[in-house]
Amino acid sequence: MKTMKAYLAGATALAGIMAVSPAFAQELPSREELWKMIQQQQAQIEALQQKVDVTEKKVQETDKKVEATGTEVERIASSGGGSGGDGWWQRTSVGGYGEVHYNGGDTDEVDIHRFVLFINHEFNDKVRFFSELEVEHGVAGEGQNGEVEVEQAFVEVDVAEHHSVTAGLQLVPVGILNITHEPPTFYGVERNNVEVNIIPTTWWEAGVGAHGELGSGFAYSAFVHSGLRVPTTGANAFRIRSGRQKVSEAKAKDGAVTTQLTYSGIPGVQFGVTGQYQSDLTQGEGEKTSATLFEAHVDSNFAFGPGSIGFRALAARWDLDSNAAEAIGRDEQYGWYIEPSYRFPVWYGDLGFFARYSEWDNAAGGGADSKFSQTQIGANYWPVEDVVFKLDYQFDDAPVGSTEDDRLNVGVGFQF
Repeated sequence: MKTMKAYLAGATALAGIMAVSPAFAQELPSREELWKMIQQQQAQIEALQQKVDVTEKKVQETDKKVEATGTEVERIASSGGGSGGDGWWQRTSVGGYGEVHYNGGDTDEVDIHRFVLFINHEFNDKVRFFSELEVEHGVAGEGQNGEVEVEQAFVEVDVAEHHSVTAGLQLVPVGILNITHEPPTFYGVERNNVEVNIIPTTWWEAGVGAHGELGSGFAYSAFVHSGLRVPTTGANAFRIRSGRQKVSEAKAKDGAVTTQLTYSGIPGVQFGVTGQYQSDLTQGEGEKTSATLFEAHVDSNFAFGPGSIGFRALAARWDLDSNAAEAIGRDEQYGWYIEPSYRFPVWYGDLGFFARYSEWDNAAGGGADSKFSQTQIGANYWPVEDVVFKLDYQFDDAPVGSTEDDRLNVGVGFQF
């Protein structure tokens, strides 16, 4: 060993020095002592080398563990959880909308009209869940003005490319606002009275549906669902809006079928028609009253100058077949409106102006004057696409004996 030879050479040199200088030799260890010292040092070196080898082995093992841990962390992160597949939080989304209104005139009140939360979840690429929970008028409970409502809770399953089936609590596919009614998507503080009193928005039922695309700009929706239950006596007898059961322990003796066909083959334009049939609006609690709804609408938007011209129009009609409904003129109920608008960019956001004329009559089958009409003019201002400030003025024309409330309306709305 090279190290041992070096030690022996050193020992020989020291021995020579001791032979020359006895005094110096007396201070140095003997050859045997020196050899013993060399052996002790060699043992220490070998022990240290063993420790170094052990440490290097442990470092290598630690590196392997760190690398394995990093690989597992990356796998968990990419999969979204430790159980395999995407983590539920990655496939769950939360959204919502709300609006606060001030209504002047005789009404003279401020109200948080509604606050809504969406919670949606995607189980996989083909199966998903949608829900909508709403609080109206701020406070709900006994003696309070508001309500807490589940407006949507349904499962959607893709059964083919561009075709899906749904089951659960869903919005009825009719009109313009019943499906899309977030405040930034329409003009006016309040929803138009035709789609409130005739459609009647917001309208949801429980059932099974299907929707999809037919090609060439055509799309369809079909829905077999729970039905309306109109009162048969009192001021609201056979009034369509009063028949909504909101799927709250709803009478289900008689259901309904709704189908809608839309066409959007022209850029910026959508046409839609809807039909519905229910064999008994009273759910067996009065004279059998079959009912048919027909609705048609157009919703368009075209670029013009720095902004865009919008135009909405809708007409809807109910025909009820019973002597009881005919006796009070509610065997025929209809409404229609037209709404031109113009929206353009300003220094910050967008500004839009609109005008709307509406007519509706929930007792059009009678001989008495029962037609309501309303003219509105106003503006929307969007500082960003999902926030809107609204202002409009309404001019009412009501039948004799009914209340007119010409007034200013101001509101703010949002969606996210």
